[in-house]
Amino acid sequence: MKIHPKEFRVRPGQKVDLARWPTRVKSFYKSKHHYFELLEKHVAELSERQSLLYADNRYAVLLIFQAMDAAGKDGAIKHVMSGVNPQGCQVFSFKHPSAEELAHDFLWRTTRALPERGRIGIFNRSYYEEVLITRVHPEILQAEQLPPGPRGRAFWRQRYHSINELEKHLHRNGTQVIKFFLHLSKEEQRKRFLARIDDPDKNWKLSPADLEERARWRSYRKAYEACLSATSSSAAPWYVVPADDKHNLQVIVSRIVLNTLRDLKLAYPEPTPAHRRQLHSIRRQLAK
Repeated sequence: MKIHPKEFRVRPGQKVDLARWPTRVKSFYKSKHHYFELLEKHVAELSERQSLLYADNRYAVLLIFQAMDAAGKDGAIKHVMSGVNPQGCQVFSFKHPSAEELAHDFLWRTTRALPERGRIGIFNRSYYEEVLITRVHPEILQAEQLPPGPRGRAFWRQRYHSINELEKHLHRNGTQVIKFFLHLSKEEQRKRFLARIDDPDKNWKLSPADLEERARWRSYRKAYEACLSATSSSAAPWYVVPADDKHNLQVIVSRIVLNTLRDLKLAYPEPTPAHRRQLHSIRRQLAK
């Protein structure tokens, strides 16, 4: 069964209703063994493409992961990027902003962490938190020292506009942005929370705050729908990936990343005539 990334891609201007997007689809693997084979194949090619990206040194790739708690962001990053050279890949997890970060505009702290050319950057949560959690928790905006004014629809449209302009700028300058919303069902989240309680090694992953956020499920869904609808573009597409099956999720994400790297038309740099002469000179010295 072939993976078609376009099935999961939000078209520019498309109004997203997450109730119409599946949290589980037919598996792209036939068995657990087949899953490992597929993922290993994807990871091996991803490693090759990442080396080529580094050598080509004209492009960068930014992967953004957003999701509700327990959707599998950490696992997807761990498994999909397992074969990538750490020197060419950086992962940033954005928690509550510091006092220094709050003293700047909402895009400042993530902009500092953007990948340089030749590298893959991964944002585990991102600047999108500023149109998600801040929308569900408007009290957070009070700590951002913003100029006075209403915080209605126009405010959020302005933030979407700022994000879209940033991503267009990045695309024009060689950074390909790929955004994943890991679409988890509320029932599957319940099961995973219970599993964290039953496994002592995972108790640390669950707290009363997680249940408080779960109680705001509908508010988060509305915030995600508005965000996905307003910020998926040809330059920086959103992919809504079914997350109830973690293995299927990882296979889909790895295929989308691979397709993006293939589309960049990367190539190893050709040596100049001067460089070739240098190489011949070095060979003669080493042959002595």
